[in-house]
Amino acid sequence: MYVILRLKGLYMTKTIAFHLQKGGVGKTTISGTLACQSALAGIPTLLVDLDPQGNASSWFLSETPKHELADVIQGKCYADDAIIQVNNIPNLYILPTFGIGGTLKQYSETKLADEPFVIQDLIQEFKGKYEHVILDLSPGLGRLEKSALIASDEVLTPMTPEAFSLDGLEIFIDELARLKKNFRLPIIHERVVINSYDERIKQHRDIYNSAKKGNFRIYMIPVDPVFRKSQELKIAPQLYREKGKSLKQKTLLAFELMEKEVWN
Repeated sequence: MYVILRLKGLYMTKTIAFHLQKGGVGKTTISGTLACQSALAGIPTLLVDLDPQGNASSWFLSETPKHELADVIQGKCYADDAIIQVNNIPNLYILPTFGIGGTLKQYSETKLADEPFVIQDLIQEFKGKYEHVILDLSPGLGRLEKSALIASDEVLTPMTPEAFSLDGLEIFIDELARLKKNFRLPIIHERVVINSYDERIKQHRDIYNSAKKGNFRIYMIPVDPVFRKSQELKIAPQLYREKGKSLKQKTLLAFELMEKEVWN
């Protein structure tokens, strides 16, 4: 059945979110790079920028779009009017946020309390159009982030190898458990991505071992300057080539593994 749907141009859509209440852990970098990995593998992939700061949109788009996510969920335009195909990355599309007047933030603080399933309803429109949907969330666990988690099949937690991130993981586990109970969510949470990992540093190894105690599947992303450089150039990190430099082999292998395992 799955093969038949793909031959007809339809897809069994899976939606994943990257989230931790703590900022600065690399949510946008990881979600954007995985989206690129998926698209470069030939899979129609949609990256939804749910961060009012719009960092993912600034990364992949050179010009401010006519419409953004806030326009879609407020009924000012259709989703197809706002979705943009990313240049130079076949199969990658983005539903952007550019913080135009802080529209998304204003909506989340005012109207979203009455519409907790608005992101879930939006995701339903993508069924059969995109095989992979990735939600890039802002820090915190407010109404917008909860609405995105309600819409997700699985959530992955990115963190840095430091004690504060580990505390954030424990808090998120508790918060997600309450959210799952209140909304009867079947959302899966079994993967952690440790960003900026250096196995030579004892603290990093200790954080890794502590995270493993939660029976999580751990992915380790090393410190890699190509992330910043590719974001400046508005390209996929996997496509960065300059003066003989590219993504570290360990970085590439980590994302190839994540791409292989997450979508199964």
